[in-house]
Amino acid sequence: MDAIGFIGLGTMGRPMARRLLEAGHRVVVWNRSRPAVDALCEEGAEAAADLAEVFAQPTVISVLPDDATVRSLVLDGGVLKDAGCRVHVNMATVSAGFATEAAQRHAQHGVGYVAAPVLGRAEVAAAGKLNVLTAGAPEARALARPALAPLAGRIWELGDDPARANVVKIAVNFLLASAIETTAEATSLVESYGVDAAAFVELISSTLFPGPVYSTYGGLMAERRYEPAGFTTRLGLKDVNLALSAAHHRDVALPTGSVVRDALLEALAAGWSDRDWATLADIARRRAGC
Repeated sequence: MDAIGFIGLGTMGRPMARRLLEAGHRVVVWNRSRPAVDALCEEGAEAAADLAEVFAQPTVISVLPDDATVRSLVLDGGVLKDAGCRVHVNMATVSAGFATEAAQRHAQHGVGYVAAPVLGRAEVAAAGKLNVLTAGAPEARALARPALAPLAGRIWELGDDPARANVVKIAVNFLLASAIETTAEATSLVESYGVDAAAFVELISSTLFPGPVYSTYGGLMAERRYEPAGFTTRLGLKDVNLALSAAHHRDVALPTGSVVRDALLEALAAGWSDRDWATLADIARRRAGC
């Protein structure tokens, strides 16, 4: 199997890198903090001396938090100029405009570019059951597929324009943020009448809204269990802002987006930026005086 360069060993990156090791890939890893690298090396990964060594591998996967980080490390870091890799798979949730720019910058250096954001929390990544949203040139997607296969329950092909994969991910996270906010408000309402939150979550998740969204996030709300975060409030705000920005560029109204953004800002103001974004339940409780 071809070697894979891997950048970013955070909450999602670590289980993804482990999946690639378990699938038999040689994985060359780099992270901004060293302890995560050392832990993966104990499991069979190899530590890259720098990003240039990562981009010397045939396939590179990066799992980074935002536009600014990908820009500083990859687009403006000089690694593309002499890169030996054939394809870079960017799994970050970035803006549509950045995805377009990134594809152009990679093409200038003869490197394929695939946008591949994912749906799923860390435990889903560990099981190799992520829904991977891919877009990019057909030949680049074909090169990326062997590296993505061990990570994915399903790979969704969304076309040749990388921006499409990121817009779909942004739209999904907007739906998720809206569901979390409405569940938070509904939970604070029933609690104000003395209804047990766990019983309410069991009711809605087994009748009207079965599935992982309401059961997972509703459970966190009922238990007031927000750490360790599967997805932080800070990242949630970033993605809702991305949705509002994408809508603005197409003159699309997202009135709910403003409500959710304000709730997330309130959570950050309370000092809860690193809590799971299910902490919106406590924002709703504070508003209700609970």
